[in-house]
Amino acid sequence: MRKMKRRLLFYLFVFLPFIAKAQVGEYRTDFAVGVNGGYILSKVGFTPDVPQSMLGGMTAGVTFRYTCEKYFKSICAIVAEVNIAQVGWKEKIQGMDNQPLYYEGSDVALHYERKMTYLQIPILARLGWGRERKGLQGFFQVGPQIGIFLGESTNTNLVDGQSPTEERSSNIVKQESMPVEKKFEYGITGGAGIEFSVPKVGHFLLEGRYYYGLGNIYGNTKSDYFGKSNFGQIVIKATYLFDLIKTKNDKIK
Repeated sequence: MRKMKRRLLFYLFVFLPFIAKAQVGEYRTDFAVGVNGGYILSKVGFTPDVPQSMLGGMTAGVTFRYTCEKYFKSICAIVAEVNIAQVGWKEKIQGMDNQPLYYEGSDVALHYERKMTYLQIPILARLGWGRERKGLQGFFQVGPQIGIFLGESTNTNLVDGQSPTEERSSNIVKQESMPVEKKFEYGITGGAGIEFSVPKVGHFLLEGRYYYGLGNIYGNTKSDYFGKSNFGQIVIKATYLFDLIKTKNDKIK
């Protein structure tokens, strides 16, 4: 029994370096840059609740990607973006019967939307499966995102002191006159997509992404009106990347 244990220990120590070496991935030093653009659907999670529909806006920016390793079949990379994004919220101004409201003598439904412009910087850990240099690849990526407030605008036909023909279904209206209080916001974003690579041309990507804000646009202490005012965003975007640095390895497909 002791001889068998000794042999097992001997074989373990002899073959351990080879096992460890076999588990190490194939290293890459690929660096690509490019541009991205897309469409954002956003809203703000207010507490107390504000009835809303998603507000549409545009996003565009630059993308940086560093691919560092292929571990088994997973292609590992870090992705960073610097984007300008239009986000905000669009209120549902309805009566108790959930129908649009009007002012007396007007046939235009009451509406209110707040558009905010942010500088958004996501940093994502990415895993891809498929072709790296020529062909199709699927990928998933997730990571933190910060946002820096740049400005805001309001689109509404509400008039102070004028009441609609019926009572509003929600009496939460404080947000309509409150400017953004917190200029910095942060959260978690993640999504999935596909990438098509063409040699000597570049990489074409299409993805869907969701962002959940962990910060608030208004104060949330006991003395503040809102207990929560965080973003929720759905992003559909396309990206084009071209390689600046490529790993020299003919086996990479």
